[in-house]
Amino acid sequence: MDILLVFDHGDAVLVGVFVTLLIMSLATWAVAATKLFALIQRRRATRHSMQVIAHSHRAAELEARLADRDDPTAALAQAGLQAVRDYRGPLEGDAQARQRLDEALIRGIRQALDRQETRLQAGQLLFATVGSLAPFVGLFGTVWGIYGALIDLSSAQSVSMGLVAGPLGEALVATAAGLAAAIPAVLFFNLFNRSHRLYRQTLDAAAHDVHSLLMHDDQLAEWARRSGKAASRHAAAPSTARAAEV
Repeated sequence: MDILLVFDHGDAVLVGVFVTLLIMSLATWAVAATKLFALIQRRRATRHSMQVIAHSHRAAELEARLADRDDPTAALAQAGLQAVRDYRGPLEGDAQARQRLDEALIRGIRQALDRQETRLQAGQLLFATVGSLAPFVGLFGTVWGIYGALIDLSSAQSVSMGLVAGPLGEALVATAAGLAAAIPAVLFFNLFNRSHRLYRQTLDAAAHDVHSLLMHDDQLAEWARRSGKAASRHAAAPSTARAAEV
């Protein structure tokens, strides 16, 4: 059956159902293509960042090697470094001081993990929504189409198979269209959900490696002082430039 007949002969409600399902389907495939491309890029970048973390032995080395990277693994490492910079307690001392540093470092890395998890879940809500609502939207179109067909038949002087089959066939296509929009959405939701779980394991391993590296860096206090002074100079430079302009 030519689906264009629905737009030619269907009423506004039935046409609206098909337009809604078409938008749902296009959005599903567009988001799926975007997420797939991002996943490929992210995995490639993550492999490199994991190697950088594995071959770094000091915070200074890690900072220098990951300075120009923006993948989730590098973001975790940078969050750990930032947590050390922001820590106001002693970086050296007894076991209690080390415990407080450990808690601050874990908190900073955990917050970065949560942010990356939120980024990974982008688009999943769309898949879940389309997968759950599209069949019902299609079913509504079918019921509405059958109702309209029966109304038309009630006013017809004579009833034939062709008069009945055409409108009912167009109405039933709405259910098929709903399933055609829902099935890929459910499939993409499950595939990307599994991919996110596997990638989260990689991020957990990276977070553990970053935490271990920073906690065992015997030059961490010296690096934090140098990094803090550098940050202060960068913050003061714009103020000096504005004062000179004035």
